Amino acid sequence: MFDPFFIKHLKSPLRTVAEKLTTLGIKANHITLVGFILGMLSVPALSQESYGWAIVFIALNRIMDGLDGAVARVQGSTDLGGYLDITLDFIFYSAVIFGFALANPIDNALAASFVIFSFMGTGSSFLAFAIMAEKRHIENLDYGGKSLHFIGGLAEGAETIVFLILICLVPAHFALLAYVFGTICWITTATRIYAAYRTLK
Repeated sequence: MFDPFFIKHLKSPLRTVAEKLTTLGIKANHITLVGFILGMLSVPALSQESYGWAIVFIALNRIMDGLDGAVARVQGSTDLGGYLDITLDFIFYSAVIFGFALANPIDNALAASFVIFSFMGTGSSFLAFAIMAEKRHIENLDYGGKSLHFIGGLAEGAETIVFLILICLVPAHFALLAYVFGTICWITTATRIYAAYRTLK
């Protein structure tokens, strides 16, 4: 929901950093892979209930995610880069939730399963429409020239980041927050399916 706002205001500073990284010979895919590895370190941190470290790794992953796209736009985006970016993002999001299940299986496992289930809805409704949008040459300029067509909703990248940080700050309330966010994801899925139906009909 808030992604277009943040993309608009972060575009200039990210481009400045991206240009400097380009002069150092750093490629967008390198940033994507390093960011993914750093993000995945949140899983063992969460399993040990080291929530402070988990926040650090989540934040580093999201910073890298912003930078890789900016660098790609400076150097020239590639299909491989777009593929790696979205694939590793979805793995990372689910991995963090899995980390909470590892931390407290009794209290968190069912709620974690519900969130990962909801990610299937948001992910599939987004990716399936992206394929059709590419086929029909449909563009959405609100999302800053992404490799894949982005269809909006209540739960997008910004909201997911807030959720991941929040559950690390108040892990005792993970289950409640997970059910709330999972429900928001399903509302997003429903609105995306409806929007896709209206667009593709």
